[in-house]
Amino acid sequence: MSRSLKKGPYVDEKLLEKIKKLKVGNKTVIKTWARNSTISPEMVGFVFGIHNGKKHIEVFISEDMVGHKLGEFSPTKKFVKHGGKMQKEQEKKAG
Repeated sequence: MSRSLKKGPYVDEKLLEKIKKLKVGNKTVIKTWARNSTISPEMVGFVFGIHNGKKHIEVFISEDMVGHKLGEFSPTKKFVKHGGKMQKEQEKKAG
């Protein structure tokens, strides 16, 4: 569910402070655990290290990402593969 328009988008205050200290285009990675924070126009051009529960994944913020949440660009689950008989047959043919 989206946040009420009356309240406005949620942006972590500590994150905004870190952005104000840096200049636009600076490639310094800003580490954050605030996955629920909405991407605002002030964040465009910076590199964020978004925590996925295990490590920080570096994401460069572009204009297309404004309005989305930071967590959308840092997946928490890693797809390995489907198992089963068909998968083994395909691996034998390919390898």
